[in-house]
Amino acid sequence: MCRSIKTLRGTDGPVTEEEIRAASLQFVRKVSGYRMPSKANEAPFEAAVDEVAVAVDKLLSSLASPRSRAGRADAASER
Repeated sequence: MCRSIKTLRGTDGPVTEEEIRAASLQFVRKVSGYRMPSKANEAPFEAAVDEVAVAVDKLLSSLASPRSRAGRADAASER
């Protein structure tokens, strides 16, 4: 989709609100075609970023945590 949207799942450590907001902003920019919206479109643009951020947070919270490579290697060696 957009190369500047960072993958948040499976990264080292917990995902911060700033990372979620930045990814949401990039997504809304891509979809809307605006880098910086006009004053007339600023409120709906910001509302969209907020809604996407909430959806991303909900998604990441509900997904099962990715297994580490070490955990997969241990499971494979047990078989």
